[in-house]
This record gives sequence, C-alpha cells and structure tokens, in this order.
Amino acid sequence: MGAALPVESSQDVARVEEGIAAFIGEFKALRQDLHRHPELSFQEHRTAAIVAERLAAWGYEVTTGIAGTGVVGRLVRGSGRGNGSGNSLGIRADMDALPITEATGLPYASENAGVMHACGHDGHTTVLLATARFLAESGRFDGTLNLIFQPAEENGGGANRMIAEGLFERFPCDAVFGLHNWPCVGEGHFGCVTGPAMASVDQITITVRGKGGHGAAPHETVDPVVASAHIITALQTVVSRNVDPLDMGVVTVGSIHGGAAPNVIPESVELKLTARAFKPEVRAILKERIPAIARAQAESFGATAEVQYRPGYPAVLNHDAETALARSVAVDTFGAARVDAGFRPRTASEDFAFMLLKRPGSYVFVGNGDGASLHSPYYDFNDAILAPSATYWVRLAERFLAPAA
Repeated sequence: MGAALPVESSQDVARVEEGIAAFIGEFKALRQDLHRHPELSFQEHRTAAIVAERLAAWGYEVTTGIAGTGVVGRLVRGSGRGNGSGNSLGIRADMDALPITEATGLPYASENAGVMHACGHDGHTTVLLATARFLAESGRFDGTLNLIFQPAEENGGGANRMIAEGLFERFPCDAVFGLHNWPCVGEGHFGCVTGPAMASVDQITITVRGKGGHGAAPHETVDPVVASAHIITALQTVVSRNVDPLDMGVVTVGSIHGGAAPNVIPESVELKLTARAFKPEVRAILKERIPAIARAQAESFGATAEVQYRPGYPAVLNHDAETALARSVAVDTFGAARVDAGFRPRTASEDFAFMLLKRPGSYVFVGNGDGASLHSPYYDFNDAILAPSATYWVRLAERFLAPAA
C-alpha cells in the first residue's frame, strides 16, 4: 500500500475494498462477456442494454438513446435533488470496440469476426458498473451522481455528439472525470497529469498530381512519386523548424499509394497523414504549415498538391483543481508508491477532450501491467485492475460528493 494512511482513511478504504471484493467475481465474468461480444462505434446495442438493465436494477434513473446508444444513470442522495441545489458529479466510461481481428486465443475471445475490444473499453464499462453497484448499495455521498456510458470513442466522436444532444444540460455536472487503462504501466498504479494529458489529432490527405508516362522516359513526365518523396521529407521540418523545441508536435505519413507497375510513372500519388499536438497554438501551426509545404514542394516539381485537412479530437486538457483532487484520492487510497509522480502525457488521442472543454475535470490513467499495447490484436484488459479501478471511482465520488460536516 505504500505510505501508511490515517486511521480514518484506512478504515474507509477497507470498507470500499472489502465491499467491492465481495462481488467482483461477477464483474470479471461480465467483462469477459463484453469482450466476447464487442460492438463498433454507434452499434453498442447489446452493451447499452446490459448497462441500462444493471443500472435500473440498482435503483438508478436510466436514460438511453443519447447519441444513439449512449446511456446515463442518475442517482440522487440527500440535498442533490437534480435542480442545482447539491453538488453533481459525472464519471464517464466508453463502450465501443475496434475493427481489428483478435489474435489472443483467449477462451473468451471475440465472437464477432473482425471486431475486438483492443483498447479496454470492455474493462472501462465494467469498472463503472461495479462502481455503480457499490455506490447504490453502500455509497456515502450527498448530491447527484451521473454515470455516463459513452458510445463511439474510437473515431466516432461520441462524446461530442452526446454533448450536442444536451448531455450537460440534461445532467448538470460540476465536474466530470474519465479513466483509461495503460499497458506497460504497473498493474493498478495510477497516473494523473495536470494540463495536457493526451494529444489532439487531425487527419490529412494529400493528393499529388503530375503527368504520368513510361518509366524509361521520365523527362516526358511530371513525376508525382518524386514530388511526394520530397514532400514527406520536407514535412518533418514543420516540427523541427516551426514548432518551439520545448513543445510537442507529431507529423506522421502513414500511407502512400501511387502506381501499380515498376516501369510506369503514375498520374497521382495519395499520402495520408496524422498530425498531433498538446497545445492549440501548435495544432494551428501544423494546420497552416502542412498544406503550405505540400503545395510548394509539389509546385517546385511542376506538380500540384490537393490537401484535405480533417480536424479530429482536441487535446485532453486536465483542469488543475480537479487533477489535484484526482491525485489526492489515488494517494489516500493506494499510497504514494502506487501513484506515478512522473507520469507523462500520452500522444494518443481521446474524445473525452470534448467533455473537458465544457466542464472542469480530469482524465486519469491506471496501469494495465505488462502485455500487448492498445489497439494490438493481442491486447486484453487485465481483470486484476477491475477492483482497484472501481475502488478509485467510489472513493473519488464519495470525496467529491461528501456530505456536509
């Protein structure tokens, strides 16, 4: 447990840990059932039905159909009458899976061909359901608890759609929190990052057009392959020469398509890129410089470059006070040894960012232990972190919604 906790805190932690341990086996089975039946973004019908049924059985006021398959469970205690008279808290879990063919060979591997829970959303959903049960049966809080089960985090923008459909107007939240497992971080260890915690992401397609012809007579063509090669090289100068060295920017060309034969110069080449940043001002630099460099480089070879720039998720920007609370709860619950003081921001992206633009809050990380990386066909959520993660959410909810002394 790390450093000794105060007697009162130790007793309270034990109350929660023992209460969750009494039923965690049921939730391990549920997690593996969800893993066996993964559903893609906005198709989480089975998952949403299970969530709604469980919440209703525990006494939550359940609202379904937000952003298609989103579910919110609302539980009110004491002064929190749902009219702004008491504190209100939102905790979010994502539900969707990825279009990946599973290769784990597990007995509960995906039965949905080409779809798997390769990011642990089956675990996130299960953790929040275990939290919901404990808080309904044994929770000590005063206020309004909103448990948000979100569809379509994986490139679907489910958070933004829930917000657009009135999430925070219908379910007011003084703060909102989310959690993500992270492989190769100590099992059940927690990370809290103040400020930028995950990167923004934009997708870019560059189509370089030239004049095709025979590979034996390149002088009679305008070669888009050569122009594309120079564009790819030049794009790396955006980060090395336009972005402050103390800031972070990523420009990655992940796909190149052009031509079908070794002796034919094609008419065009298509490049697909991802651009990432922690700061909005760096994101703006990337958005300005990438098209400018692509067009100028293409023109220098007599070719043209058409650029499609598709904005994705903004950066996850954790709020100071809420992150301090999140870190304090982790330390008080598990001891300082299980809270990584040097936990660094991740350059992956998350649409919880949209929620943090609307409400103060924080996005927390919990270690999944050794194993495959996220989005790998060999990945699996570690069931050993179900109980500590649910314990963490219970403790945070009870701290945030603590009854008046």
